[in-house]
Amino acid sequence: MDWRTFARSILIVTEKNMRIYYFKGPVMIFGLLFPLIMFFTFFIGRDLDLILFYPGFLGMMLFFTASSVGPLITPWEKREKTYERLVSLPVILESIIIGDILSGAVFGVGITIIVFCLSTLLLPLPVANAGLLLLSIVLGSIAFAALGTLLSSPATNNPSNIMMLSSLVRLPIIFISGIFIPLSQLEGLSYLLTSASPLTYIVDLFHASLKGNAVYPAWFDILVMVFVILLFIGAAKAIQKRNLMKGI
Repeated sequence: MDWRTFARSILIVTEKNMRIYYFKGPVMIFGLLFPLIMFFTFFIGRDLDLILFYPGFLGMMLFFTASSVGPLITPWEKREKTYERLVSLPVILESIIIGDILSGAVFGVGITIIVFCLSTLLLPLPVANAGLLLLSIVLGSIAFAALGTLLSSPATNNPSNIMMLSSLVRLPIIFISGIFIPLSQLEGLSYLLTSASPLTYIVDLFHASLKGNAVYPAWFDILVMVFVILLFIGAAKAIQKRNLMKGI
């Protein structure tokens, strides 16, 4: 397959996913309502500095929105018997995976930018580096969309099973990612556990781009996120390729 056909197949898969899955119930609930409910639960009515914790909230919004589309796509299409038709077309597995990731990433970038713009109307948010902020949103969207695609890779045609697995994975990540307790205030085992979460590095990048007071250097956060993206894509490809070889 030449690069033009490869790029066109990716765009077709992405466009198909955007039309079909953006307004599905699970995407709206886990991608939009859930992070807002989490925010209201932990911050409204408490004497907390919203400016201090805003990078964590923005990271949580990005995490849920970007990773909410991918877990629905593959099991839904397997249940509707359209996955087999897709892989029988002149489309390689990489096109499907990248298309799924891009559809989730576009959703994450769009919603997060809208939320940030609305937030600037309500809060005096500082912006130390707008370019780094945009790069952080794009990198985080791709990484978390890749996580969503990875979570959809197990052999099942029941979307509810994947959504349950997705919740079991995503919720612990939220609570170990330095969102509710700033990374600078952690030490020992808590610090090591938080450092294992990819969301931690996006929140740190948001701190760097908004207030310029990140714990890690920006280049280190970016390098970690690139590694995470490649890891998630490689794992998703390996699992889906194995499933195709087994006919499941």
